[in-house]
Amino acid sequence: MGLTKQYLRYNASAVFGVIGSQKANIAYVTLRGGEKGRYVAVGACEHVFIWDVRKAEKVLILQGSKHDATYLCPSPDGVHIAVGYEDGCVRIFSLLNGENNVSFNGHKSAVTSIQYDALGARLVTGSRDTDVIVWDVINECGLYRLKGHKDAITQALFLKDRNLLVTSSKDSFVKWWDLDTQHCFKTMVGHRSEVWGMVLLNQENRLLTGSADSELRGWDIEYLEEGKEVGEPMEKKGKSLLDDDEADSGDEGPNEDPEERILSCKKAGSVIREGRDRVVSLTADPKAKVVACHGVDGYLELFSVVPEEDVQKKIEKKLKKARKKAKSQEGGGEAADPVVERKLTDELEKLTNIKASSKIRSVDCILFPNGELKVALLLQNNTIETYNLNTTEKNATGTKTSRLTLAGHRTDARTLAFSSDNIAVLSASGDTVKVWNRATLQVIRTMACEYALCSLFVPGDRQIILGTKSGKIQIFDLASGSLLETREAHDGALWSVCLSPDQRGIVTGGADKTVKFWDFELIKDKDSGPNKRLTLKHTRMLQLDEDVLCVRYSPDQRLLAVSLLDCTVKIFYTDTLKFFLSLYGHKLPVLCLDISHDSALIATGSADRNVKVWGLDFGDCHRSMFAHDDSVMFLQFVPKTHLFFTAGKDRKIKQWDADKFEHIQTLEGHKGEVWCLAISPSGDYVVSSSHDKSLRLWERTREPIILEEEKEMEREAEFEESLGKGEEPVVPGETKGEAEPAGKKTIETVKAAERIMEALELYREESKKLEEHKAACEAAGKQPSRYVLDVIKKVRSSELEVSLLVLPFPYIPDLLSLFNSYVQQGLEVELVCRCLFFLLRIHFGQITSNHMLLSVIDDLRTNTISKVREIRDVLGFNSAGLQFLQREIESKEDVMFFADATDRFEEKKRKRRKRERAILTIT
Repeated sequence: MGLTKQYLRYNASAVFGVIGSQKANIAYVTLRGGEKGRYVAVGACEHVFIWDVRKAEKVLILQGSKHDATYLCPSPDGVHIAVGYEDGCVRIFSLLNGENNVSFNGHKSAVTSIQYDALGARLVTGSRDTDVIVWDVINECGLYRLKGHKDAITQALFLKDRNLLVTSSKDSFVKWWDLDTQHCFKTMVGHRSEVWGMVLLNQENRLLTGSADSELRGWDIEYLEEGKEVGEPMEKKGKSLLDDDEADSGDEGPNEDPEERILSCKKAGSVIREGRDRVVSLTADPKAKVVACHGVDGYLELFSVVPEEDVQKKIEKKLKKARKKAKSQEGGGEAADPVVERKLTDELEKLTNIKASSKIRSVDCILFPNGELKVALLLQNNTIETYNLNTTEKNATGTKTSRLTLAGHRTDARTLAFSSDNIAVLSASGDTVKVWNRATLQVIRTMACEYALCSLFVPGDRQIILGTKSGKIQIFDLASGSLLETREAHDGALWSVCLSPDQRGIVTGGADKTVKFWDFELIKDKDSGPNKRLTLKHTRMLQLDEDVLCVRYSPDQRLLAVSLLDCTVKIFYTDTLKFFLSLYGHKLPVLCLDISHDSALIATGSADRNVKVWGLDFGDCHRSMFAHDDSVMFLQFVPKTHLFFTAGKDRKIKQWDADKFEHIQTLEGHKGEVWCLAISPSGDYVVSSSHDKSLRLWERTREPIILEEEKEMEREAEFEESLGKGEEPVVPGETKGEAEPAGKKTIETVKAAERIMEALELYREESKKLEEHKAACEAAGKQPSRYVLDVIKKVRSSELEVSLLVLPFPYIPDLLSLFNSYVQQGLEVELVCRCLFFLLRIHFGQITSNHMLLSVIDDLRTNTISKVREIRDVLGFNSAGLQFLQREIESKEDVMFFADATDRFEEKKRKRRKRERAILTIT
């Protein structure tokens, strides 16, 4: 069957206009050994942008898929960055080439916290689904899921020298986890409200937490010796944690058990912030010498952690004063030795406040050995600011070093327009109008304007016209970037502007119930010098009964369509302004409309979520289509076709056929309401603007769309999504407790399990025919058993266990016998052992009760132990050889490798500086 009509697909081309999204944090990163403090990573919708703050340039884009990035965490070695997404996925990218190396799928909702351990080998993630998951980065798999919190996780931190984890949550609890036994051994209930952030200070002997009030609480951590005091497990205590929480008065400190385990944590005092609102983020530099925190306002508070020697000096000074005071009060007699308590304010000193230009969303800081502090702020108005501060100076103030603003608008872009040559794109927001180069996505011009609602390029593309919320028309010159003229046009908001088809003037419609006609004119005045400048001359006015929301000329300039607040569209003759037709049928106001190139059809989009196609000859409604799940905000025909695009508040852009009344394609990608779109005169490009502050470019390809296939693909995508969201598979023998498996059932794991089952079935068939095909198999160099191993190897490491969990038991005997042959041949012993141990654990009951498998299990036991011992011996030999070579090179060349070399280098620098200061003092 031949195609009767061919549609071409529009694909996403680029995302621009967004500097940093509000859903993710900001983080300092290093690129290819570059200097520290020069590059910052921020979330930009589904992508991650790496900005060079010195040059204000985007140097790297880490490509996402569909969901917004919500948390960023660079690895300790600075080579990788972990990114958490809104769907609960975590991806690890290489900062050298921007490639996605590892993906983890375990959370059911947005990732809210990510932290590496000191070596960068493990990763802990917290989510809105209240779970905490620990991942093995090297083996690319999940270790375990920790359950216990009752609300979203706000922070999770590893302790460097101990296998412990501390987590905070919006449920007001801070929990301590023993990762050896994978259970919570302590819950701190000393907060009255949500715990929004925490940091570890003083070699992890002090915990600082920020809550929904103006206090930063400090907790004194004391690690107990092993076996000193061992209490009962928490679940066996007579009183539950919830009872403790109710009995606790609030700020008395954590409700301790009579016998504590592993560590004790008592309240050590608090520091009062200047801000009275909640802590939005609380962070410290990598060496925990400076603490930065901020609330929902634009003030950043910086605290410095006082060294232990200075704290002791302070306390001695206070003690001396107290003794002197006591002596004077006693009148020279013997006085009791006074006691001076150590307070948190002695350890944490206020450094300074930094006032940002807008509300702060996130902060990151980095401290250099010379005392210089660099602070990066992500602001809520799509801006990045960086500040420098010298922490060694008293009363130091932050100096603003850079501000990234040019690459995006401060507020939502409410209007877009294409130039006549398809090259320039105009976008205007509440304070600025920008002109972009469509090919390079770079800003050509930025000009200050009033709150813009509509815009267009003047014929010739040398000037632009804006209609504003205050009812003014602003004319800008693109060559000089200057405002040529501001005209009072309407008494209310100027909602719509349209260029006349003869290109001699424009028509405007406003909230003052009028439609005004303007002609272009060139005049001379004092400001323009010898050259004439463009202006507008008011020629006619049409008075109406309701506010005008949208006006459009028919391309033959015979008719003028006006949508009104009374839900109707009135059509007038352009020459006489006499009434021609009234289009009524929408239940809510028509927010947008457009007329086809042949002046035959008019399409209207309304707040009632429907799009109607009408004939312009008799005003009859050809078809009414339910278009979006929310208001239809913009509608425009593709030039020289009867195809049109609609944009809605449901975050989608849709393409329709006005002849066949069919939905052709949905363009998804925006994470907020889509305000407007513009189609290039050639029809090859579509640009759209959204509440997420991003502008997206869509490009027409040569790929045809077949509607039946498109609908079938949509149904398959819905089925796959529902399959991935199905019930989690239950591990036999596993009880629901604090620790559970880390993996999550997704469509990828289901597909991987199906591939393994297909491979096993093929292996069974080929094994039966092995004698017949033996020569062919040997010639191809491929055995059926090897094919099964190849399929298992192709499964992602992070999805392997969940994929094996889906396998039905009838496939397990064949798999175990295959594993035995693989181990005997020494093929992928580590991978095979991992799969084997997992299958033995989940199918333990059925395997032990099956007498046919006893011999296989016995062979596996002997073969596995011997092969693993061989591999361990090889690794030990190699490790010993490398250590020997290291010692040989160090003794010959007098150099130190790895961390020791860094420490020694810093010590040498310190001594050299001290020597230079001494020489300067003598001279």
